[in-house]
Amino acid sequence: MSEPKVYRTELNPVHFLQRSAAVFPDRVAVVHGSRRFTYRELTARASRLASALRAAGLEDGDRVAYLCPNTPAMLEGTFGVPAAGGVLVPINIRLAPAEVDYILEHSGARFAVVDHELVGLVEGAEGTEIIVDGDSGEPDDAYEQFLAGGSAAFEPVPVADEESPISINYTSGTTGSPKGVVVTYRGSFLNAMAEIIETGLSYDSVYLWVLPLFHCNGWCHPWAVTAVAGRHVCLRKVDTAQIWELLEAEGITHACGAPTVYIALVNDPAARRLPQPVTVSMGGAPASPTLLERMAALNFEPNHVYGLTETYGPMTVCVKHPEWRELPNEERARLLARQGVSYLPHEEVRVVDESMTDVPRDAATVGEIVMRGNNVMRGYYRDPEATARAFEGGWFHSGDLAVWHPDGYVEVSDRAKDIIISGGENISTIEVERTIVKHPAVLECAVVAMPDERWGERPKAFVTLKSGQDADEQEIIDFCRERLAHFKCPAAVQFGELPKTSTGKIQKYVLREREWAGQEKRVN
Repeated sequence: MSEPKVYRTELNPVHFLQRSAAVFPDRVAVVHGSRRFTYRELTARASRLASALRAAGLEDGDRVAYLCPNTPAMLEGTFGVPAAGGVLVPINIRLAPAEVDYILEHSGARFAVVDHELVGLVEGAEGTEIIVDGDSGEPDDAYEQFLAGGSAAFEPVPVADEESPISINYTSGTTGSPKGVVVTYRGSFLNAMAEIIETGLSYDSVYLWVLPLFHCNGWCHPWAVTAVAGRHVCLRKVDTAQIWELLEAEGITHACGAPTVYIALVNDPAARRLPQPVTVSMGGAPASPTLLERMAALNFEPNHVYGLTETYGPMTVCVKHPEWRELPNEERARLLARQGVSYLPHEEVRVVDESMTDVPRDAATVGEIVMRGNNVMRGYYRDPEATARAFEGGWFHSGDLAVWHPDGYVEVSDRAKDIIISGGENISTIEVERTIVKHPAVLECAVVAMPDERWGERPKAFVTLKSGQDADEQEIIDFCRERLAHFKCPAAVQFGELPKTSTGKIQKYVLREREWAGQEKRVN
């Protein structure tokens, strides 16, 4: 066996917890209702989990699934599973039992920690040992009993190769079976460091868990917040009234999530300007200038990011220029609505045409966003064909369309499948959506293509109105016609609640399927 290298150790985000526990053992690490853990206690619990898993038969590389909301157990698993030498498999808690079964089977999960409210999702699971978390902290809780069987003195299993998997995150599977995105120790470490830099996390940060921990490992924030010994404030479910309480009671400084979550938050009756600034990283869908302007008025500092599950969450950020503060609100919000430039530790993203040639940086020519670097997945688990397609040409293909601005900032135009081609004209659904949400009665909206005998397809808007506000179809159409070319305006408007994922992203594919039901093709 060769001697260890003095000048190198394998990157491992589990080290963040060990360091914070050594430096700040008595600092509060986790808040969950009336429960509070210090960094000493959080480390002991993660160590007991790792020890208990090994005692139960876990071997290096075995997968451990988690089906939990944003509770301490989910946070502990983010450190305890890799400390045991296992691979974490966080599962979307809003999936159907059949989808959960598929992920458990495909990942080969040997163990699964399941919240007591979600046990029904795994009742048919075979070959996986289920550990139920009562989320109470009481000694008779099965999860607590499991921890009690482990040792707080357990030493984490050394990482032999930083490019080995720390986690497998499954995509939504809207176009087929979910794909397992392989996340490495190296990528998660570097992306956690990137989050610290790009979001301004520091030793006095207090992070509110609005974004699901199961989604892209919480965009690597479990590791990032822990690295600076920040405070994790758990939130079992998104409740805007409770969020407003916690923002002030806990002195929240940071949060993340999809724009739709913050649309609801800023329109909540409890909305008020906060005494402290709160940095909010938003991604998953483009944020409208209207939302960004409203958030700024309430003392939120929006941090617009963009990425995919395949890029550990955020890949780019709209880096703010100091001189933008002097611009009129609408112009500043327009600049902040762009997806920006790559995170500091990662290679620059590109916008390319079909021949992989960079498009002009003219803010007009549309191409596909491609990327590579330290926070691109290692590949899809047990799916070499899909991996090869995604990495064609030596770059990861996002499937997102964008323009490139002269200053190097990218701006997403649409998902490739969401572009509407009407009578030969391309229509960006995002452009139409951004126009509609400027209407004072509109809370949020989504635009998809609907079939049209003459034009092939036309835009249809699905609109949710603000509480107590009224608007009809013609009013929305006329509002758009005053601001857009007429061919871009919706041909129909439907009002009601929008279908969403557990992370708050609007499920356009659900709306699209409804509109095209019975059609032989999804395009005319």
